[in-house]
Amino acid sequence: MMSRPLLLVVDDEPVVGAVVKRLAEPAGFEVAVCSSAAEAVTTLSHRFVDMAFVDLRMPGTDGIDLLRQIRETVPACDVVLMSGFATIDSAVQAVKLGARDYLTKPLDFERVTGLLNDVRDEASRRQRLLKIESRVAHELMFHGMIGRSAAMQEVFSLIRRLAPHVRTVLITGETGTGKELVAHALHQQGSRRSRRFVTVNCSAVVEALFESELFGHVRGAFTGATEHKQGLFEAAHEGTLFLDEIGELPLSLQAKLLRVLEDGAVQRVGAVDPRRVDVCVFAATNRDLTQEVAVGRFRSDLLFRLNAVEVALPPLRNRREDIPYLTSAFVADCARRLRKPVLGVTPGAERILASRAWEGNVRELRNTIERACILAEGSLLTDRDVSRDLSANRAAEARPAGHGREPPTSDRGDTDRLERARIVEVLRSVDGNKQAAARAMGISRRAFYRRLERYGLHTALPMHAGGQTRP
Repeated sequence: MMSRPLLLVVDDEPVVGAVVKRLAEPAGFEVAVCSSAAEAVTTLSHRFVDMAFVDLRMPGTDGIDLLRQIRETVPACDVVLMSGFATIDSAVQAVKLGARDYLTKPLDFERVTGLLNDVRDEASRRQRLLKIESRVAHELMFHGMIGRSAAMQEVFSLIRRLAPHVRTVLITGETGTGKELVAHALHQQGSRRSRRFVTVNCSAVVEALFESELFGHVRGAFTGATEHKQGLFEAAHEGTLFLDEIGELPLSLQAKLLRVLEDGAVQRVGAVDPRRVDVCVFAATNRDLTQEVAVGRFRSDLLFRLNAVEVALPPLRNRREDIPYLTSAFVADCARRLRKPVLGVTPGAERILASRAWEGNVRELRNTIERACILAEGSLLTDRDVSRDLSANRAAEARPAGHGREPPTSDRGDTDRLERARIVEVLRSVDGNKQAAARAMGISRRAFYRRLERYGLHTALPMHAGGQTRP
C-alpha cells in the first residue's frame, strides 16, 4: 500500500490553510498547516515533505527565505509560493531559487488541483521505483550478500566454483565487508551443507583457554577441568570450522593449528592419543598477513597452508553502485523488524550515502540505516536521518571515491585528529561502553582497543552516570 505524500501549507492566514487542505486531502495528500516559517522549519526537521505551499509575506522570515531553506535541506520538495501582492520581480526570484510555481491570491482552485495531482503522481512513481529497487535487491541476494557490481558478481562466481572442492579457504577484506557471510556461503554451496557450521572468533577467546576451546581437554588436565570437554574442531567434525580474525591468533597456538591442518588430528589438552577429525577450515582476516609474517607476528607456513585459495572482498567504497541496493534491502529489513512504514530514502539521503567513505563498509551502512529507521518519522529517510552521526566524520568522508590507500603523511595528522574525535564522540554517546562503541563504529572490539591505545584514550575514557568507565 502506497503511503500518502505530505503537503506543508505555510501561511499566517488560517483560511488559506483550510482552503488548500480542503483541496489536497481528496487528492490523496496528508496535510500539515503551519502559521509561521519557524513552525514549518520544525516540521521539516523531522518529516519528509513532498510539497509545500508557502506564503510570500509572513511575520519574521518571509517566503523567499523559507524557500531557500527548503531547497537547501529538502531539495526533492516541490515549493509553490503564494502572494496577494504578486510582482514580476518576486516571481522571477522564486523561479530562480527553484520554486515549482508562483500563485496569486485568491487562489485558482483548478490550477492548485492540477499542481497537486502532478506532484501526487510523481510521488507515486517514486514509491513504485523504490519498491522495484527493493525487489531487485532481493533478486541480487546471494546467501545474505547483495552485489550487482562486477567485483561482487566475481566473488559470487568464485564461491560457486570453489565450494564443492575446497577444504581450506582464506577470506580477506576490511572490517565489515561480509567475510562471515562468505564463509557461510561456501559452506551452504558445498557438500557439507547439512553438517555443522562452527564459528570461533580468534580475538574474543582468552589466550590461556584457547587451546582447550579449539582442541578440548580431559578431566584433570588443569585446575578447573572437572570433566572431559570436546573442542571446536571435534564439534565441527564432517562439517565446517570458521576461524574469524585469524590474524589475532597468538603465535604459540599457530603451530598447533598448523599441525591439525596438516595431520587431520587433534590432541585434547592432557590427553595422550590424538583424535581424527574431518573438517573444512575457513579463516578470515582484515589484516595483511604477508606483512604480519614479515614482522614476525604470523607464521609463514600457516599462511601458506591457509592460503591455498583466497577470496578477497572489495571495500564498499570500491563498489558504490551496490549502495542503493544494499540500502533498499536494509530499509526493508529494518522496516519489517521495527514495524515502521519506511519505504526508502530521499534523493538527498541517497546522495549522502553514495558519497560517504564507509570505513566500516557494509556493516557501517547497515548500522546507519537501522539508526535512521529507528529515528525516522516519515515514509522516507531524509538527509537528516542518515546524517545524525556524521558531524565529526564529514572531512574524512570527503576524500575521492575509490581512494582505498592510506592518506599521505602530510594528511595523517588531520585524519588521526578526526578519527580520535569520532571515537570520543561515540564513547560519550554510549556512556563509555567500549563494546557498544566498537559495534557503533562497525569494527571489532580488539581493533577498537588498539585505536584507544593509539590515541591515548584507554586511560581517559568518558564516564557514564555511575562515574566508572564501562568494560
